[in-house]
Amino acid sequence: VQLQAYGGGLVQAGGSLTLSCAASGRIFSINTMGWYRQAPGKQRELVARSASGTPNYVDSVKGRFSISRDNAKNTVILQMNSLKPEDTAVYYCYARVLSYSYVARDYWGQGTQVTVSS
Repeated sequence: VQLQAYGGGLVQAGGSLTLSCAASGRIFSINTMGWYRQAPGKQRELVARSASGTPNYVDSVKGRFSISRDNAKNTVILQMNSLKPEDTAVYYCYARVLSYSYVARDYWGQGTQVTVSS
């Protein structure tokens, strides 16, 4: 299973970016997909996660970021609006994948840089 992330880049404060991530390989189903981020000198933190039910967001992005999934395409999208310099980080997509042998494993994308200038 591979996760390929797209998007990211440089944007001014107040701007928007869209991150997308597609999972491919031998996938029976995907329980959870989401995004984490890691800023320089900081620990990786959960940004948004979508499983069954209501998505979860870290408090600092609530009202600004929105996560959505296309289950048919095994894709997760993170729409980021009203970006702030403190959103600058490497963003990693994540998926908990159930294989055809019904074994669940966690997979990570390669990371994509988001830089917000003030």
